[in-house]
Amino acid sequence: MTMTDPRPLIEARGLSKTFVVGKTIRPGSGRKLRAVEDVDLLVQRGETLGLVGESGSGKSTLGRCLTRLYDITAGELRFDGVDIAKAGSRALLPVRRRVQMIFQDPSASLNPRRRVRDILGEVLAVHRIRPRAEIGDRLGELMDLVGLRREYLDRYPHEFSGGQRQRIGIARALAVEPDLIVADEPVSALDVSVQAQVVNLFADLRERLGLTYVFIAHDLAVVRQVSTRVAVMYLGSIVEVGDTDAVYAAPMHPYTKALISAIPRPRAAGEPRRRILLEGEIPSPLDPPRGCKFSTRCPVAVDRCRAERPVLRPMPDGRSVACHLAPEATRAMG
Repeated sequence: MTMTDPRPLIEARGLSKTFVVGKTIRPGSGRKLRAVEDVDLLVQRGETLGLVGESGSGKSTLGRCLTRLYDITAGELRFDGVDIAKAGSRALLPVRRRVQMIFQDPSASLNPRRRVRDILGEVLAVHRIRPRAEIGDRLGELMDLVGLRREYLDRYPHEFSGGQRQRIGIARALAVEPDLIVADEPVSALDVSVQAQVVNLFADLRERLGLTYVFIAHDLAVVRQVSTRVAVMYLGSIVEVGDTDAVYAAPMHPYTKALISAIPRPRAAGEPRRRILLEGEIPSPLDPPRGCKFSTRCPVAVDRCRAERPVLRPMPDGRSVACHLAPEATRAMG
């Protein structure tokens, strides 16, 4: 498929992931935790979709569902037009090569007993990306792509800084020449100065290799820098999705507005910082509110919000919002 193909690269419809917690040998024991619930999401070829929300919102679980590292409880998941929601291990083999995941902590995903040469070489050998005689040259190319010296191939993971280890993780994902990379908080464990370098690397690789990203983060400033569209999650559901500039300039969901108000920005002398502080605690996913999941913390909620769960609906500017009161809701918040 080419970059002009109108079909989304990946499409989720009604995607849900439920875990059973507290289960014992007694039949019927355990409670259902709905980590992801009825998510509809499109990722177009060549774009970077930022996935944001507080800790516990279900971002990482959704990312693992999109890569099929987790089995899916319900719904559809189409990759390049093929439904892979219930595909078995054999059917997923070609998909595994085209969809890769980069994790938050590279130290936990790199074998400390193996040199970088062996870590990357194993990927190339298992997936038969290159003839054995060409593997050495390809390893050098991968190091060049992520901005590391070729002589570092003979080092072990513990000999690198956190930012360098993350670059090795990126190189490992690139080794199979994927179409889609799901990056789960890839810079949150790094120093701020290093974060910018890695974010710039992601952007450069997208342009050079035609990659598609789902970039998961809780830092909205980072997401704004790297993403073309953004999806906001709250308690397992998507509450707003749209063009990054439009969402950041004029959020339509009260939760989105509260998150964006927390981003530090330059202010004129004497100008107050208009941060929206949410009251109350995030509800437990074991016992979510009956209506809108955000209704217990929303400053503009009405009776309908507490009784009826909103669905994502299209707005005139092309974004979608799950709020009964949108687009007027956020205007009332000031």
